[in-house]
Amino acid sequence: MLALFIIFFKVGLLGFGGGYAILPMIYQDVQTFGLMTADDFSNLVALSQVTPGPIAINAATYVGFRTYGLLGAVVATFAVSLPSFMLIMIAMMFLEKFRTNTVVQAILFGVKPATVGLMASAFAFMLQTAIMIDPDLSWLSLTDGNLDLSALFIAIVIFALIRFTKIGAIKLTLLGGILGVILSLVF
Repeated sequence: MLALFIIFFKVGLLGFGGGYAILPMIYQDVQTFGLMTADDFSNLVALSQVTPGPIAINAATYVGFRTYGLLGAVVATFAVSLPSFMLIMIAMMFLEKFRTNTVVQAILFGVKPATVGLMASAFAFMLQTAIMIDPDLSWLSLTDGNLDLSALFIAIVIFALIRFTKIGAIKLTLLGGILGVILSLVF
């Protein structure tokens, strides 16, 4: 239970960039402690996406519940939220000083591109687990016929709809689920 608290406290403290940016950090830690498989983690991301609330909190609650039940869910959720609460309270005390501090501005300048890299890593992980028949295979296996064409089709359709329409994320997520059902019945 202490390991669970430490994992999510660290995620809450060091997880800059929001939900998708912290997914690689969560994945690495849950793998280190053997808390879930890559497929379980892929399910975690999908469930975190379709449930209301921030992805980090949803992920923490899911991992906590999967590993230690209701108490684990409470501990992990508290742990991921605690650093943000503490940092906001400290920042509020020094708000004006932080706003004009060149060191803080330089740190934020460096954190922004790092966040893009973390989000790209999360994208690569999700792409691999979403379109591969066996997500534990390497990227080179794409040429071995392990690509799930139905999943790739759903990803392309949703991407196109996001890019070229104003359909909301909830409707698109539901559409993805409906397409999944239809394609699983057809193929």
